[in-house]
Amino acid sequence: MGSDEAIEYLAEAEALRLAGTVSLGRVVYSRYAMPAVHLVNFRLDGKDVVFKTRRGAKFAAAVADTVVAFEVDLIDEATRTGWSVTLTGRSTLVTSPAEQERLAGLGVDSWIPDREHFVKVRTQVVAGRRIRPHELVGHDVEDQAS
Repeated sequence: MGSDEAIEYLAEAEALRLAGTVSLGRVVYSRYAMPAVHLVNFRLDGKDVVFKTRRGAKFAAAVADTVVAFEVDLIDEATRTGWSVTLTGRSTLVTSPAEQERLAGLGVDSWIPDREHFVKVRTQVVAGRRIRPHELVGHDVEDQAS
């Protein structure tokens, strides 16, 4: 099996199922016209990403109503297998008290206690892939020798 056969592109339903099995992900957004990445605790609300933050960089990105990417993964380095899912959409700060109360029921468990503001990424694009076990062949073997 070559490297192309080792990569499985995931259907949206499977990608969302896998994304829902982990609680840490990375928000990718623009800060000062440069890419920035932050690790956050999150939960899915359907196919939308919900996380909590405080006033600061992520908060500003949400308030600006910007397009962000959100990446989650689970990798097994020993077997060289795993999956990665990227959810892309527009981030918004949740200001409705009723919506904040509903989202509190999702159990977003921030590791840092001062995270009080909910941000929701309204997912428009879901992309995922899984790396399956495979034997290294051809250029893969040469890459490993480097």
